[in-house]
This record gives sequence, C-alpha cells and structure tokens, in this order.
Amino acid sequence: MNPAHGPGRRLGIMGGGQLGRMLALAARRLGYRVHVFAPGGNSPAGQVADVEVTAGYRDEEAVRRFAAGVDVLTFEFENVPADTVRWAAEHCQVRPGAEALAIAQNRVREKTFLAEGGFPVAPWAEVTDAAGLASAAARLGYPAVLKTAESGYDGKGQRKLEGPDDLAAPDLPPLPGVLEAWVPFVMEISVVLARGADGSVAVFPVGENIHRRHILDATVVPARIDPAVARRAEELAAAVAARLAFTGVLAVEMFVRPDGALLVNEIAPRPHNSGHFSLDACVTDQFEQQLRAVCGLPLGSPELLRPCAMVNLLGDLWSHGEPAWAAAAAFGDVKIHLYGKDAPAAGRKMGHLTVLAATPDQALERALAARAALGGEA
Repeated sequence: MNPAHGPGRRLGIMGGGQLGRMLALAARRLGYRVHVFAPGGNSPAGQVADVEVTAGYRDEEAVRRFAAGVDVLTFEFENVPADTVRWAAEHCQVRPGAEALAIAQNRVREKTFLAEGGFPVAPWAEVTDAAGLASAAARLGYPAVLKTAESGYDGKGQRKLEGPDDLAAPDLPPLPGVLEAWVPFVMEISVVLARGADGSVAVFPVGENIHRRHILDATVVPARIDPAVARRAEELAAAVAARLAFTGVLAVEMFVRPDGALLVNEIAPRPHNSGHFSLDACVTDQFEQQLRAVCGLPLGSPELLRPCAMVNLLGDLWSHGEPAWAAAAAFGDVKIHLYGKDAPAAGRKMGHLTVLAATPDQALERALAARAALGGEA
C-alpha cells in the first residue's frame, strides 16, 4: 500500500527556524520537495528549501496560495494562529491538527487537557487578574510559579513568587496565566515520540535535561534515572499522544520527584530541542520521524546507537568574535550542527554539539569540553 504522500510530493512547513531547517533537510534526503512559509526571508529553513514564501501568518491570501501548492503541511512551532491552520486545511492535508496546536499554545488549555485526562500535574490555578492571582497564591502557597498563558518560552513569560510581596512585583508576566505550586524535583526529563496516522508509536529514549538561565543547556541520553521510571515516562507520553489523537512528533516534558513520581510539565506538538541528539545517535532521527508520520510512511526505529549528550550553542559564544570552530572540530568524535542564523544574540540558539560515548557521563564531559574550546561565553 502506497503512503498518502510518498517521496517526490511537496511538503509544506509553517515556520522558518532551525526545527524547520532540520525537517527540510530530512525531507530532501528522502526526495521530497520542500516549501517553507515564514514571516522573514532568508530563514534557516528557507535556506535549504525548494521554495520560500515570505508573508505573515495572518495574510489569508498568502496562506491559501501556499497551502494550495503543497500536498501535506506541518509546523515547526505551535504558535500559529487558528485561522491560519483553518485556511490551510481547506487546501491540503494538515498534520498535526488544529486541536493539538490550540492545546499546546495556551497553558490554561494545556493544563486543563492534562488534568481532565488524569495525567499527573503540579497543583495549579488559572488567573486572569490581580485579585485572582492573590486568591490562587493563598490556596497554593509559596513558593509558586506564575506563567503567562501564551508565548512564553526559554524562561520568558514566567516568574517564581517567593511570598506575598512578589504579587506586586513590576516584572510579573502578563495575565491571563497559570499559577503553579512549586514542586521539589530532582530532574527534568523529556520524552520525544512519533505517532503515525494509524496510531503506531515510536518512542525515543528518555532524555535528561539540564538548564541554565532557564534555557536548555544540555540533554543526556539515556537519562540517568531508574529504568522503571523511564518506562513509566515513555508510557505516560504515549498516553498523552493517544488522547490528543496526535499525528507527528510530540515532546512531553516531565519532572521527576525524589520518590520517582512523575509530573507532566509541558507538551510540544513538534520536534524538540531535547530531541536533537537523535540526529546522530538514533537509527531514525526525530525529523525523519516527523516526515514519516505526517506523510503516512511507516515510522522508523528510534533505537539509540550509543549513549550521548547534546549541548546547545547560544549566541553568547560570539561575544568575543567568531567561535573557534577548528578547536571544536579537533574533537574527532564531536558532531557540529549550525542553524544558518546570521545574527547571534545572547540566549539565542545558534546550533548544537553532539557526542556519542561509552556512558552518558563521558558523553557529557566530552561535549562540554568541545564547547569550552569554542571560546566566548559558553
């Protein structure tokens, strides 16, 4: 039986960032034509696409024309207006669907979806104004974390509240939002999986995430946790994908509590920064899996070839000039990935390094050493 959208067809990608770039490269490797739609020209994804359309997501005429020129359309980020998805769906197949995107792009809807599905989450409350925030804080106690409902990422749009005095702080995230009770945890992990249109699921090994300044700094795979906890995390993520009736690649971030219990923190309906290790360390990487899922191909094997570590390269590395690429390349076991961005800035993700080794600890040590060799503010 032939897939709905086999090689040679036209794949549309909404969004021009690094996730779209890596998806486009996977698609081209399999013989697909790639069309990218992004608000800014010369985007990382557009640089490697057959066609790049530069227009705004609320430009109905441009969206419809773009969708009519592709066979199947997917997304490299979730914050696409609902109207954009609806317009596109009238002209081509869109995966994942509008409902999954709508849930993931709003924290109130996301927490409601998870809670109603019986998934473990930290105690939380929706807050719409200052009075509601004070009331929620009184119920949940301190410390707590206030997060804006939409558009927050890499620590932006959230703030830890240590006590009642913080309710009047000038740097509170804009409301509406959610207030979450502070829950002690020993580790953040993420589970990246692919789910096909037929319901088949391929789960990547659990990744251990290490943050710095609220930005993902490194992912270590397999996560250094009890194998039983890892299995529960994989099962939990697969259950979330099934409840969403999801098609594509989904990332589920979780907290591991001291007793091994898991709490779901966030979901992302797309490939994820913490899944970049799969480009070098797995039989099938997350971007090829996204392509296979949305195009109706059977999913590939997510098998991990060796323990590995991925470290991000932020724009801070350029603080003293061009990084010393030759110094990092001198580490013969280090894979360098750059995203084609021409304007480095502090905190901006410009690329990543991946190392495979005998153990996760050795991989992380080697990856950090290679990054340090680049110079700058690593």
